[in-house]
Amino acid sequence: MKIRPISPESLVQELADRLAAERPGQPLRVAVDGPAAAGPDQLADALVDPLRLRGRPALPIRAEDFLRPASLRYEFGRDNPDAFYTDWLDEAGLRREVLDPAGPSGSGRILPSLWNPRTDRASRAGYLDLPTGAVLLVSGPFLLGGGLPFDLTIHLVLSPAALARRTDPADSWTLPAFARYREEVFPATFADVVVRMDDPRHPALVEPGDPA
Repeated sequence: MKIRPISPESLVQELADRLAAERPGQPLRVAVDGPAAAGPDQLADALVDPLRLRGRPALPIRAEDFLRPASLRYEFGRDNPDAFYTDWLDEAGLRREVLDPAGPSGSGRILPSLWNPRTDRASRAGYLDLPTGAVLLVSGPFLLGGGLPFDLTIHLVLSPAALARRTDPADSWTLPAFARYREEVFPATFADVVVRMDDPRHPALVEPGDPA
């Protein structure tokens, strides 16, 4: 296994170069997959301006804006790791409102958010028409292995010890869910880009073709 240390700034620039070169002139659906402790939302945000400088309009999409209603998420309790893994994300809504419309035969008209988990109501967001060559950066956990139609996948991985150390103690109940994901889906074995994030100040790229 070959691991290449890289600075956070260089990581963003290398990823932006790669994404900008993919599917020119067409929408690109990118998964930025990882637990909150790995910073997938932050990485997606950091890619927006570099992609725009490369001529690719970029739009971050938060998986947390496509959660199911609380009555469904909490059916088995507020801190059930199995429900967190299988029942929180509205995969059908994310596909219907974002991924399919941005696909090769889609309308190009997407809904950037569907549900507000804080108010537990529809977000009331308006539909957006994607500009030519737009890059959709969908960030959050458990995005891979379920058949969601992404064009390119980035997986941010932490060792179990680093994940436990960097997870807020109030969220430690989620750790078994990430263990299931790692053991059942093996996302680091098939994602297009794998980045080790045990220390966010010192990320490391797993070179293409090498297992993580």
